[in-house]
Amino acid sequence: MSYTTRAPRGSEEDGREYHFTTKENFERMIAADEFLEYATVFGDNYYGTAISALQQAREHGHDLLLDIDVQGALQVMKKVPEAVSIFILPPSPQVLEMRLRNRSQAEGVTQEDVIERRLSQARNELLKIGDYKYALVNDQLDLAASEMRAIVLSERGESGKTAAIAARCLTVAHSARLDAALASFQVTPAAR
Repeated sequence: MSYTTRAPRGSEEDGREYHFTTKENFERMIAADEFLEYATVFGDNYYGTAISALQQAREHGHDLLLDIDVQGALQVMKKVPEAVSIFILPPSPQVLEMRLRNRSQAEGVTQEDVIERRLSQARNELLKIGDYKYALVNDQLDLAASEMRAIVLSERGESGKTAAIAARCLTVAHSARLDAALASFQVTPAAR
């Protein structure tokens, strides 16, 4: 579970969605080198994953799935080269905007400036997709979940149909779905 210095939104609770903490405590944790990755997001708040989460997963023989932004992912890839990186992207900027607005409505907090910043940052983040091993277009939930499962199982050593599905999700595979999504954000394969 990630740490953040932002205030809880809507029905969020400390220890369920995030560990909500103060800026001072977060900066103390940075100084003590307690984070696997951390970043300041949109210049306002810190977000980060404690190293202890990785250590705990390893001790129990579990995979650790991190839902983090590009800044954090690049840090993880540098610190843990064996990490499997998966870039999950929406099929278009219009779908991204709709999802951001729906989430804001559900949380009871619609901040136009935050939505606009996230939309403008999306293209810049997509320029880093070539740094990731895999890419999933989250256009159909069942399909994206199946692809995610195939990647995990393939990385654990499973072969056959599962490995074939995972191979189609390799960033270098240039799937038609991936190329279409990137084109909708005006990101060309050459720009990756």
